Amino acid sequence: MYCIIVKNVLHPGTRETYFAAMRTNAEASVRDEPDCHRFDVLEAHEEENTFYLYEIYTSPEALDLHKATPHYIESRKILADCVAEVSVIRADVLARNPDS
Repeated sequence: MYCIIVKNVLHPGTRETYFAAMRTNAEASVRDEPDCHRFDVLEAHEEENTFYLYEIYTSPEALDLHKATPHYIESRKILADCVAEVSVIRADVLARNPDS
């Protein structure tokens, strides 16, 4: 399994717009993409205007397919005005607890 952890730092005042678009994208990803196993949206406590996305896919190719879906493409249009900085960690998933 393949994982990405995305850090998004938002422009001030865009939290609600960002969260609405990201929540829709995350829900559709898990619901509609058989190779998307997890898509969590996290808001940092100590970092103002900062969100983390924890996503698990079957493979890097499944992530590529995710980026071609209508819900991803639509979310990018909204998120472009919200996100000031992005960083990504790519990793292999060695264990899931509980394994599901």
